[in-house]
Amino acid sequence: MSEPKPPTPTPGDTYKGWLFKWTNYIKGYQRRWFVLSNGLLSYYRTQAEMGHTCRGTINLATANIAVEDSCNFVISNGGAQTYHLKANSEVERQRWITALELAKAKAVRMQAESDDSGDDCPAVPPTSGQGGSCRNAEVQSTLRTLNSKVEDLTTCNDLIVKHGSALQRSLSELEGIRAGGDMGEKIRQVTERATLFRITSNAMINACRDFLSLAQSHSKRWQKALQVERDQRIRLEETLEQLAKQHNHLERAFRGATVLPPSFSNPALGNKGSVSRKGDASDEDDDNEFFDAMEDPAEFITVPADPKYHRRSGSNVSGISSETGMDDQSFDELSLASNPESPQPLELEPVRQRRTRIPDKPNYYLNLWSVMKNCIGKELSKIPMPVNFNEPLSMLQRLSEDLEYYELLDKAAKCQSSLEQMCYVAAFTVSSYSTTVHRTGKPFNPLLGETFELDRLRECGYRSLCEQVSHHPPAAAHHAISEKGWMLRQEITLASKFRGKYLSVMPLGSIQCIFDKSNNHYSWKKVTTTVHNIIVGKLWIDQSGEIDVVNHRTGDRCHLKFAPYSYFSRDVPRKVTGVVTDKDGKAHYVLSGTWDEKMEFSRVMQSSKGENGAEGKQRTVYQTLKAKEIWTKNPLPEGAENMYYFSSLALTLNEPEEGVAPTDSRRRPDQRLMEDGRWDEANAEKQRLEEKQRNTRREREREAIKAASSPEEGAHQDNYQALWFEKLDDPVSGETLHVYKGGYWEEKDQGGWDMCPDIF
Repeated sequence: MSEPKPPTPTPGDTYKGWLFKWTNYIKGYQRRWFVLSNGLLSYYRTQAEMGHTCRGTINLATANIAVEDSCNFVISNGGAQTYHLKANSEVERQRWITALELAKAKAVRMQAESDDSGDDCPAVPPTSGQGGSCRNAEVQSTLRTLNSKVEDLTTCNDLIVKHGSALQRSLSELEGIRAGGDMGEKIRQVTERATLFRITSNAMINACRDFLSLAQSHSKRWQKALQVERDQRIRLEETLEQLAKQHNHLERAFRGATVLPPSFSNPALGNKGSVSRKGDASDEDDDNEFFDAMEDPAEFITVPADPKYHRRSGSNVSGISSETGMDDQSFDELSLASNPESPQPLELEPVRQRRTRIPDKPNYYLNLWSVMKNCIGKELSKIPMPVNFNEPLSMLQRLSEDLEYYELLDKAAKCQSSLEQMCYVAAFTVSSYSTTVHRTGKPFNPLLGETFELDRLRECGYRSLCEQVSHHPPAAAHHAISEKGWMLRQEITLASKFRGKYLSVMPLGSIQCIFDKSNNHYSWKKVTTTVHNIIVGKLWIDQSGEIDVVNHRTGDRCHLKFAPYSYFSRDVPRKVTGVVTDKDGKAHYVLSGTWDEKMEFSRVMQSSKGENGAEGKQRTVYQTLKAKEIWTKNPLPEGAENMYYFSSLALTLNEPEEGVAPTDSRRRPDQRLMEDGRWDEANAEKQRLEEKQRNTRREREREAIKAASSPEEGAHQDNYQALWFEKLDDPVSGETLHVYKGGYWEEKDQGGWDMCPDIF
């Protein structure tokens, strides 16, 4: 399809268009979007990248422009940067040459004017020069304002002189009357005061004039200082870019070319097609593309399996069973089809209609720094925070949100293979973070003894219960059981630190999942959550760290890696990778995706040692079948941006329900007031509840002292016992955690709730 012709360039215009840029001998020329503006030539992979990612910029003021042939030309700034470019036609090339020459002449002229006069702003890259231009403009504006004020004061002085002279003449005439001696004395006093007033006015005018003269004399000195700062910033940016390039070259030198086993190669491909498919992951490898020097490279790479593995043959290759040849059918379909206990369709009973909206979030402004400036280094749970920074859910309800993708555990319960089951458990682990991507609000800290039930037995086949079992440190226990044959339990203690620019939340504790049919017992821990731009900028959340999902019965293991966000990384943001291995360390599945969108898994056919990674370590090359999608995130409901970015499940968590315990989070008054938009009342109610909890704790400590043999023994004891959970040692995983001891749902059926304390 033909593209519209770009306009003829004129001096000062921004010129844009597609050009082909030489990258390397493997990829040759690649199509790039170039933008010429303010004496700078920048390029991007696509037009969509213009708002956030510039792949390279060259300053035309110091650049040489040379024409090679009818369509090719070269731009170089002395060896540091060289662009070999090619246009679609000679006419298009001439348009670019004209635009570049005009822009270069203007940039050189501006730079010369800057050198001759300190009052003009030099032509510098916008990343550093625009800030200096703003500062110069601010200085000039200040000087103009001062000059205007002095002119006003001069006018006032002229008026004072005029009226003062008239006053003195009048007083002199009055003194000549000589009506009496006393009157003359008074008139002389008034004359002296008027003279002093005029002298003072003149002194004020002179002081202002001196200040203006001083400011004008220092104007050039200020601008020179700003120019030095701009030059230093440019040099630092160039140094950083050079260091990143050097790191990139060193990394490539260690990696070398991708080496695949002979069976991986395809003789039908020509020289251009014989390059490893790994190169497709990065669109460009030229010198002008740089990445974060601290980026942690992937521990493995994957390549498509040899076609022989896709044929449905009975042959057994390298110990791989023939069942792996079935690549066109998803693995869960295979396992479910072979499961004789797959549930038969049942007549559905009408279920309760849950709400789909909550009141919109009010737009109340509060200065975060005024609250947080005295809290740097403290634990988040000990910081008194107003509800303005909360969301109308408690931490217990956030824990229950882990069950949003319970279907993954339902499918896992039907798997015949423990390794395949591990894939679903790992995907469930990743899915629990998908609700946090936009959720920058802090959940309410649960009160000691607070509970939350999530009864979805009729709709989804599971029910869950959470209880706050400790306050310092804050710890919550969670238990969920499903009719589909799985049980989930966890105990999470949040350790959080505010570091000024960001907030780190480190979940401590363990999560366990047990399947009835196979008796497989899985356990894992959570990764670190970081909230960035606490003080300045838009809040955003990142998940980083590593998770080991372990099957304690079989020894299978899945190692998941959550890559931290890096501005210079070539990978997709929020990337997650994982490998499922058996007890002998042999890889069977590879998982990849993002924690906020979707996950895929693929079966490993063969593995081998491939190219060298960072620090000379070899990375494993996995030959896999076609990837299958195992989990994808549910879309947010309409208008979620006005409802704290709640998911469809989160919107129902605080919905009032009949028959829940008096300690249930739905009955918490400050949380309910916040959801209704009555934030001032919610803040007052929150303070009341926290003070009531402190008084209750002091009362328990006094009772502990009375019951102890000595005051010292019971001085710091808290004899609180959880109501629905008890602390036990798990013989399988060897961990100690609070386990559900039963009785809650029976108590709910009876409707008594006599055991529940009054915490609200």
